Amino acid sequence: MDRAALRKLLEDLEAGRVGIEAAFTRLRDLPYEDLRFAKVDHHRALRGGAAEAVFCPGKTPEQIVGIVERLAAHHTNVVATRAEAEVAAAVAAAGLPHTYHAASRVLLVRPERVEGVGLIVVAAAGTADLPVAEEAALVAEALANRVERVYDCGVAGLHRLLDHYDLLAAANVIVAVAGMEGALPSVIGGLVDRPVIAVPTSVGYGASFGGLAALLAMLNSCAPGVSVVNIDNGYGAAHQASQINHLVAKVR
Repeated sequence: MDRAALRKLLEDLEAGRVGIEAAFTRLRDLPYEDLRFAKVDHHRALRGGAAEAVFCPGKTPEQIVGIVERLAAHHTNVVATRAEAEVAAAVAAAGLPHTYHAASRVLLVRPERVEGVGLIVVAAAGTADLPVAEEAALVAEALANRVERVYDCGVAGLHRLLDHYDLLAAANVIVAVAGMEGALPSVIGGLVDRPVIAVPTSVGYGASFGGLAALLAMLNSCAPGVSVVNIDNGYGAAHQASQINHLVAKVR
C-alpha cells in the first residue's frame, strides 16, 4: 500500500464507503506479512516511495510466486530482478498478469503504464552492457520516471556519445553503464553538470576481473558528481536515480 492508496482508504473510511472491519483487514498486514519463508514488506512504499522488489537468485520459483502474489495484491509494477525463464513460467502458471524481459531478466507483475516525471538518461558503453542497462531503464520506468536510452556510445568511439550531448544536458540524472575499463561515467561527468550514477558491468577480458577493474576505475573517477553502485547492479542505480529525479520534479 502506497501513500495514495492509504489516503484513499482513509477517505473511504471517513465517508462511510468502507467499514471498520474492512479497513482493518486491508491494514492488518502492515508493516509486513509473514509467509514463514519471507516477511513481505508492505510498508516499504510508505517509507521509501516504492514497493519492495524481489531479488530472485537463491529463491525457488514457488517462493517467488508467493512473494510477488502478495505484493501484487497491494501494488502495480511489482519488480522481480534476475528472474530466469522458469520463474516467469511459474508466475504465468499462477495466473498473475506480468511482462518478462528475458535479456535483462526483469519481471514486472501487474504491469501498468505510468506517466513518467522528469528525465533519466541511461547510457550504455557497448551492446554487451545492455542487459544491465535495460535492468536500470525498465526499473526506472516502473518507478514512474521518463527514461531515454543512449546505447553503444563507449569511449572507443566518443563521437557516438557527443551526438547526444543535448539529451545528456537535459537529464536530471544519468545512469552510465560500462564494463572493460569503465571510462564512460568519467567522460559524461566531465561533460555535463548532472549527477552521474556509474554502473560497472562484468563485461571484459581476463584482466577486467569480472567487473572489478571497471568498479575501481569508477571509484577513482576524477570527474565530480559521479557515484558508483556495485557490479551489474542496474536495479540499485535505477532506484537511486528515481529518488533524485523525483526530488527534482517536486522542486520544479
